[in-house]
Amino acid sequence: MATLLYRLGRWAFVRRRLVTLLWVALLAVGGVLAAKAPAAPDDGFAMPGTEAQKAFDLMNERFPGGHADGASARMVFVAPSGQKITAGPNQQVVEKTVDELAHAEEVTGAVSPFKAGTISKDGTTAYATVNYSVKAGKLSTGATSALEQAAQHGRDAGLKVEIGGTALAAKPEAGGSSEAIGMALSAVVLTITFGSLVAAGLPLLTAVVGVGLGMALITGLGSVLGLSSTTGTLAMMLGLAVGIDYAVFIVSRYRAELAEGRTPQEAAGRAAGTAGSAVVFAGLTVVIALAGLSVVGIPLLAKMGMAAAGTVVIAVLVALTLVPALLGFIGKRVLPRKVRKSAGNADGASPAPASAKENGGARWARFVLRRPVAVLLGGVIGLGVLAAPALDLRLGLPGDEAKPTSTTQRRAYDLLSEGFGPGFNGPLTVLVDAKGAPDPKAAASEVAKTLSALPGVITVTPPMFNKAGDTALLNAIPATGPAAAETKDIVHAIRGHAAGLKAETGASVLVSGTTAMNIDVSQKLTDALVPYLAIVVGLAVLLLLVVFRSVLVPLKAALGFLLSVAAALGAVVAVFQWGWLADLIGVQQTGPVMSMMPIFMIGVVFGLAMDYEVFLVTRIREGYVHGEQPGQAIVTGFRHNARVVTAAAFIMIAVFAGFIGMSEPMIKMMGLGLAAAVAFDAFVVRMTIVPAVLALLGRRAWWLPKWLDRLIPDIDVEGSKLHTAAPEPVPVRESVGV
Repeated sequence: MATLLYRLGRWAFVRRRLVTLLWVALLAVGGVLAAKAPAAPDDGFAMPGTEAQKAFDLMNERFPGGHADGASARMVFVAPSGQKITAGPNQQVVEKTVDELAHAEEVTGAVSPFKAGTISKDGTTAYATVNYSVKAGKLSTGATSALEQAAQHGRDAGLKVEIGGTALAAKPEAGGSSEAIGMALSAVVLTITFGSLVAAGLPLLTAVVGVGLGMALITGLGSVLGLSSTTGTLAMMLGLAVGIDYAVFIVSRYRAELAEGRTPQEAAGRAAGTAGSAVVFAGLTVVIALAGLSVVGIPLLAKMGMAAAGTVVIAVLVALTLVPALLGFIGKRVLPRKVRKSAGNADGASPAPASAKENGGARWARFVLRRPVAVLLGGVIGLGVLAAPALDLRLGLPGDEAKPTSTTQRRAYDLLSEGFGPGFNGPLTVLVDAKGAPDPKAAASEVAKTLSALPGVITVTPPMFNKAGDTALLNAIPATGPAAAETKDIVHAIRGHAAGLKAETGASVLVSGTTAMNIDVSQKLTDALVPYLAIVVGLAVLLLLVVFRSVLVPLKAALGFLLSVAAALGAVVAVFQWGWLADLIGVQQTGPVMSMMPIFMIGVVFGLAMDYEVFLVTRIREGYVHGEQPGQAIVTGFRHNARVVTAAAFIMIAVFAGFIGMSEPMIKMMGLGLAAAVAFDAFVVRMTIVPAVLALLGRRAWWLPKWLDRLIPDIDVEGSKLHTAAPEPVPVRESVGV
């Protein structure tokens, strides 16, 4: 492996113009493909295998034109203080507003609360449900403008009017501005790390090329492969992260090789052969984690994972080819100006070797070596304490109740809770499939009677049949809010009575609606968490077994990752579920943790954690293989790579922490969780626990049974063959920048 990548790096360095031109051409072709591609398909957030999805599909079949998965809005009207909404003038305003909406663009139905009976017992509050023919997030500007204008007309007439539901659902805020801020912070950190603007700019440039090509391909092939615009979200985030990291690793090793006195061409080859090997296997672990999202059973997540995996592969190829090519143009200018001047030789000789220079990384490693037990216990106990709140982890999909009070959705939610009770914000849609039942109407009536008798159900609407008269819909209103555990119990109770009702009436009963779908999504993600972890961590351990030729080092890497993820989930639970420091970051409502958070965090952080693990430990193993004592090898690895790993971690923490300032609660949660996970993994696990464990194990850290040693291929990640083989002569046809 090292020899192959060494040759590739030297070839790219020498043929730099050709390599650069090829990447520019690929980027141009991708851009043209994206520009001419048809519009991205609908996201289609389907949940195959869940009861809620089955009911949605059956609704669309039995109620054609009903658009069961279409967007909806709940317009809430509240009379002025001391008045009733049923008063003549107020009623006229409500009916006029609803009538205005009934004729608006993309609206399939809008019923007056006075016809639907959706008026609070005290007569002060009413709401109208508006249904649309398109899904949430896909409404036209005209449709959303009409909705907001109708609400404003009601306000102008003296009523308090707010809009809930999914019709005004906005796309996630995390976008171009976040990436731009992340790139700016990355530039600052890299400039401080490398002490050279040229060295700092190169990883950013190559990362942009990789992400640009990846996103262009996702857009261009979207209609062919069924990739929507949302699919690229994870690809953009991870592509930038690993793209910068991988290029930094290559550039850092190139600088170290120059400092050892090697020529730029030889330094580029050795950087590709050593750091490039680490990049290849770090990339493979990320691809495993992302491809593993397919086991969750959610098509959108699977597509996001595969698209992001493709972008990571591109980032690896960029690091192995384009980075050495650009180093050919830059030459020794990748070093700080002071270092280049200190070389002082007229013939442009490289700086004197600096590998033995003591720096912060080496000093920290020596500190850990002196107190490995105390450091190990401190790190493990500290992460264990931080992880403790995760034992109370409750998963769900936060709705309008988690939005800031400045939004009309949150105000509508509060008004409905005050006027009708919190359950009105999460009605349960019950479908009665009476096709084949002897008496469909009697079956539906029996279902309604059973639902009304359930504890926690305060209202059940009369059955509404389709034209064929074989399927009915009812709404069961729980006494508790959509995110409450009691509401989940009611859903399970209804489903628990389904078998008995089927036997008694011959009709099947299915529970659906947004609340039930959220419950099913949460359950499916919870059930998939352990298999996903087992597959991802298991395959990664096997891969690291090949990389490090050790049994204990891969196990240590996996256990350390689990510790950091548990601690990050504990931080998320403490803030978003318990409310600790919630005011500090603008969390206005506590509640369950977003269902996708654990799996999403595992997929993203696992990739970054293995980057740091592979890059740091391969340098330690390199020193050990080349004859250093175990303790000295740890110091050598930290001397060379601790600074770069620290810089890479700071970049990711800064990027993720930027999302905490967003107003969307789910984006805040992702930002805090990912930033905390990277911080815990990089600084506590990789920089603290890893050297302590290696120090305690000594030579045993690299133990491998002889029978297994014979089975595992020798891929030479540490580049030991490069130290014994003479450099291959490659004709230099182009001058090197100095």
